[in-house]
Amino acid sequence: MEKYFPSGSIRKIGLFVKWWLVWVYIPKGKQLHEVITILKEEQGTADNIKSDLTRTHVVDSLSKVVQRLKLYKKTPERGLVIFCGALPREEGGPLGSEIVKVFEIDPPKDLKTFLYRCDDHFHVDILKDMLKDDNLIGFLAIDAKDAGWGILYGDKVQVLKETSSGVAGKHRQGGQSAKRFQKLREMELTYYFNRIAQITREYFIDIYPIKGLIISGPGPTKEEFVNDNYLEYRLQDMIISTIDASYAGSEGIREAFDKSADILSNFRLVEEKQIVEKLFKQINSNSGLGVYGLNEIINYLKNNVVDTIILTDKIGLRRIESKCNRCNDTQEKIIGLSFVISNKDRNKNRSNFWCVRTWFNGN
Repeated sequence: MEKYFPSGSIRKIGLFVKWWLVWVYIPKGKQLHEVITILKEEQGTADNIKSDLTRTHVVDSLSKVVQRLKLYKKTPERGLVIFCGALPREEGGPLGSEIVKVFEIDPPKDLKTFLYRCDDHFHVDILKDMLKDDNLIGFLAIDAKDAGWGILYGDKVQVLKETSSGVAGKHRQGGQSAKRFQKLREMELTYYFNRIAQITREYFIDIYPIKGLIISGPGPTKEEFVNDNYLEYRLQDMIISTIDASYAGSEGIREAFDKSADILSNFRLVEEKQIVEKLFKQINSNSGLGVYGLNEIINYLKNNVVDTIILTDKIGLRRIESKCNRCNDTQEKIIGLSFVISNKDRNKNRSNFWCVRTWFNGN
């Protein structure tokens, strides 16, 4: 199943400051015993810290991380992220009353680099980058003088690069001179197109794997570039549309974005339609591979047998957990946002329940 750590929780983890915290990014395939050895060596170094409080926090945090790593037989499929540190109690307290907490995260994408730090805050930028929209759309704005590249992620367009062609303008003189200059111009244009195709592949295949490509620009240059198949076949197949525009380069990227609202809407609707149709097909075939309904989906999630989840933009649901002060029995409910506060207050006022924590499964 594609797992994503809630972005709100990541922001919350990144807010803890003033305390010495340990964080470890373990890439897939890395041997855990190597990581444990590194952390044990760090424990020995931490014994030299002069501040008693800081030394205690760091050593305890490192010990807790080592204990957790020993519970794993091997590194998880995509890697593992662990945040650990002495954090203030929820009810508050004096300096030195902190408790060591551990956050273990299954990253949404493959981790490729090992990172370890002992710092005054958790570094979550890598996880935030993993949560960015994967449905990238590439833009190429081209004419005979300039070219520009950009990507659309979410609702934001970013200009990546622009370049000039170096191609001479059309020669107006007649005779043999005109033919010679025209031949040279065609050679320069061919070299320019090949250079554009190479940069486009580097950006939209190697660096930013895109789902679709929009090509824009003034005049017939863009059609000539597309129709003569300068692009790699994978990018050629990704072309969503060519758009007539007044500009190339960086200005052309912004103009193409403004003109492509309907095109992008139709493109995303097609993607969403294919996903929903797949769900309906599984439901109608009684294969057991497609289900709907909150309780059914939660049960399958708990059993770790989910491949894809379809969610609306705003679910408006929250999960509340209540714990009994007498028997430690825990109850949970999933309710609408408008009822969160009223349920929390009602549980607080009951003699045998109090709300331990309320957290959100969405933004």
